[in-house]
Amino acid sequence: MPISRRRRTPPNPLVAALVYDGLCGFEFACAAEVFGLPRPELQPGWYRFETCAAERGPLRGQYGMRVTADAGLERLADAGTIIIPGWKGLDVPVPTRVLDALREAHARGARLLTICSGAFVLAATGLLDGRRATTHWRYAEALQRRYPRIKVDPAVLYVDEGQLLTSAGSAAGLDLCLHLVRRDHGADVANQVARRLVIPPHRDGGQAQFVERPVAKRESSALSKVIDHMQRRLASHQPIAELAAMAAMSERSFMRHFKQATGTSPADWLIAARVDRARELLEGSSLSIDAIAGECGFGSAITLRHHFRRKLGVSPGAYKARFAATETRREPTTV
Repeated sequence: MPISRRRRTPPNPLVAALVYDGLCGFEFACAAEVFGLPRPELQPGWYRFETCAAERGPLRGQYGMRVTADAGLERLADAGTIIIPGWKGLDVPVPTRVLDALREAHARGARLLTICSGAFVLAATGLLDGRRATTHWRYAEALQRRYPRIKVDPAVLYVDEGQLLTSAGSAAGLDLCLHLVRRDHGADVANQVARRLVIPPHRDGGQAQFVERPVAKRESSALSKVIDHMQRRLASHQPIAELAAMAAMSERSFMRHFKQATGTSPADWLIAARVDRARELLEGSSLSIDAIAGECGFGSAITLRHHFRRKLGVSPGAYKARFAATETRREPTTV
C-alpha cells in the first residue's frame, strides 16, 4: 500500500549559528553540514544558513580555522532557529549583549539549540531554569552546580523542550540537528539527509551518551549484519536462535555481545526500532493504528499502544493527532 506523505514547511527557515573567537570546529560543522548545504533534491522551503557574531573581524577557530561572520548579533532578530555550537570555555563569561540578543529572540518565538558546551551559554540566559537540559557528560556536573534550577540529565543524547533544545557532546549535535529536521520536514526528509551524511537516520534523544564497553571490530561487523537484517524485517518474527546463527555465535554469546554493542537486549532493541518505525508512519502516513501495528511487527494495536506509551509517554493516537494539529497550524491561509 503506498504511503501518502504530508508536506511540511518550517515557520521560519533562517538558521543562524553564533560564532565566536575560539569557535568549536566540530560542533559548528555539525550545524553547517545539516542546515548549510544546498539540497535541491528536497522540497522547497529548505533552510537558509548564516553566521552571526558579537565580535568584529576574522575569528579564530579550532584546528587553524578562520571564520568571518555574515552578520552581527542584530541578524538574530530575523532567525527562526539559533544554534550555539559550543563555547570558548566553561569559565569564560558570556557577553551581556549576547545573552540579551538570545532572550529577545526567544521572546519572539525563535528556537535556541545548543551543542555540547553551548548549553552553558543558554543556561546563562536563565531560559533553562526549571527545564530539562543536557550537555557533554564531562560537563554535566559543572552545569548542574552552576545552574541548580536546571534539571540536567547527563545520560541522554539530547533534550527537546520545544523552543529550547540541548545536546550532548560532538556527534550528538548531529542527532539533535536531524531531530529538528524531522520535526520540521518529517521522517522521510530527515532520512534523506542522514543518508547523505552516511549516519543512522534517527537516534532517540533518550539513548545513552556512551556504551560502557564497545565490542571488538570483528564482533561489531558480525552484529552490524544482524542489526541491518533486524531493521529490514521489523514486521517479522525474529527468534534469538536465528539471529545468533547469523552472527555465528552461541545464543549466550550473542546476547552478551549485543548488549555490549548497543546497551540493550535484542528484544528491547527490536521494540525500540518498531516504535521508531511506528512514529515515522504516524507522522507521515494516513494508515490506521491497526495497519501501523501490523506494518511494524507489533501484531495488534493493543501491543503497539502499550510499547509506544511506555517508550514515549503518549499514545499513538495522541501522537498522530499532535502532528495533524501542527500541519493544520502551518497550512497557509488563502483569500
